[in-house]
Amino acid sequence: MELIATLLQIETLVTLLVALAAFGTVITIAAPYLEGDKLQSRIKGVTEERERLRQQMKASLAGNEARLREKPKGGVYQQLVEALNLKQVLEGEASRDALRQAGFRTEKHLITFLALRVIVPIIVGIITFVYTSTVFADKVSPNMRLVSTMISLVVGFYIPGILLKNLIQRRQHSIKRAWSDALDLLLICVESGMALEPSLVRVAKEIGSQSVPLSEELSLTVAELSYLQDRRKALDNFGKRTGLETVKAVVTSLIQSERYGTPLGTALRVLAQENRDARMSEAEKKAAALPPKLTVPMIMFFLPVVFVVILGPSVIMVLKYD
Repeated sequence: MELIATLLQIETLVTLLVALAAFGTVITIAAPYLEGDKLQSRIKGVTEERERLRQQMKASLAGNEARLREKPKGGVYQQLVEALNLKQVLEGEASRDALRQAGFRTEKHLITFLALRVIVPIIVGIITFVYTSTVFADKVSPNMRLVSTMISLVVGFYIPGILLKNLIQRRQHSIKRAWSDALDLLLICVESGMALEPSLVRVAKEIGSQSVPLSEELSLTVAELSYLQDRRKALDNFGKRTGLETVKAVVTSLIQSERYGTPLGTALRVLAQENRDARMSEAEKKAAALPPKLTVPMIMFFLPVVFVVILGPSVIMVLKYD
């Protein structure tokens, strides 16, 4: 009990937080030097996904019931999800689409995410209750303790979703940043006479140095085009996995070209020009919004320094002669 009381003291907690912050800083600085080749690991994952699609399509053609979603092995998370029927309660399909946009495609990832949305609030609530009952036991009333625990339960429920949303935004930012170059490369490949699948393979190979997620998604699209019977479904899946309107517009053009036989090069050229114009417009919008954002920092940090530099010598002279 003495050890727990010592650990729950404010000084000890502050020391631990400082140590964690220092450790995080060291890890952040050293991470770029320690991480491996992300592109190679992602390509390996795409290869495994392609092989899985091939095996399932082969089983389907043989007359067996095959599904594109792999069955996870039984575990604690799966038992929890099935017992509480979390797929229905927490909108499993919406969570599945969000996980795909973040790069998590298997059923195991969905089971883990749904289970964490139940487990994390309980853990956060227990920590809050223990902390308010020990460290602030004499300062927090029982009613406030109960209210803080309930608030922590609500916050804990949204923590997995917030983290997932951040991962989606990071992935979409990487894809969006390299999408213009990928579209130009795709236009060059198509106008040179290459078919759609070889063009996507070539673009995925070249764009991997700029955006690993985009290279991964293009490779998966090629795999689905090879093994899915409905090519429009494969292209539509590409747009859903990215969640970007610019990508969905290109996907729509590809689907229309597949359906009506319209020239793909002309549509890609128009879309590439529109995408470049949209990027330029977004850059101009950010540049126009910069002066208002700088007003408060200038008032708080720059103007006091300027006043000190200008009025400082005069004040010193006045005090000297007084």
